[in-house]
Amino acid sequence: MRIGILGSGDVGKTLAAGFLQAGHEVLIGTRETAKLRDWLKAHPRSSAGSFTDAAKFGDVIVLAVRGSVANRALRLAGTSHLLGKIVIDASNPVADQPPVNGVLRFFTSLDDSLMERLQKEFSVARFVKAFNSVGHAQMVKPQFAGGPPSMFICGNDAEAKRTVGELLAELGWEAADMGMMEAARAIEPLCMLWCIPALRDASTGHAFKLLRN
Repeated sequence: MRIGILGSGDVGKTLAAGFLQAGHEVLIGTRETAKLRDWLKAHPRSSAGSFTDAAKFGDVIVLAVRGSVANRALRLAGTSHLLGKIVIDASNPVADQPPVNGVLRFFTSLDDSLMERLQKEFSVARFVKAFNSVGHAQMVKPQFAGGPPSMFICGNDAEAKRTVGELLAELGWEAADMGMMEAARAIEPLCMLWCIPALRDASTGHAFKLLRN
C-alpha cells in the first residue's frame, strides 16, 4: 500500500518507519524536506515531498500534525487529492493554553470534535480517528505484559475502518471500533488522560486496553 504522511514530526516519522517495516511504500509530506535528509538516508525505501506530493502519492493519508493546523495541512494537500481516500486522523485539538495540573486544554467541546470539523470541511475524504491516544514511542509494536493494547477508532465509512484496523494490526494494535464520527468526541479526550502521567511524572510507557466479558 502507498501511504502519504502529512507531517514530519515525531509522530509522522514513527508511523512512517512502522509502515515501511510492514512492507508499505511511504512518502512524508513536509514544508522542510531538508530536515529529513538524515532520516531518509536511514530509511532508503521512503521519500519526501510537499503535502500535495504526499496526498497524491498515498492510497491512505495519515494526518500527523498539530490539531491547530490540521485543516491548513489538508488544504495544502489539496482537496482534489483527497477524493475517496482514507485519512487516518492522528491529530488532537490541543489548545495553546498551558495544561492545568497535567490536564491539557482543548479548543473543542464535548459536543464537538476536531475530526468532525475536518470531515465536514473535507467531505470527499473518508476520515478514521486513530493513533491520537498514545505517545509516538508506543505507536509501533508496543510491548505490554497484558498483550496488544487497544486503539480506539471511529469514522463514518466501514470499509475505511476495516483497512485502518488491518494497518493497526500490522503495527501491533487491536482496533476497537467505537462507531460513527461523533465518537471522536470521546476518543480525542483520551489524549488528555494519556498525557496526565506523561506530563506529571514524565511516564510514557502506557496505553489503553478495552477488556470484554
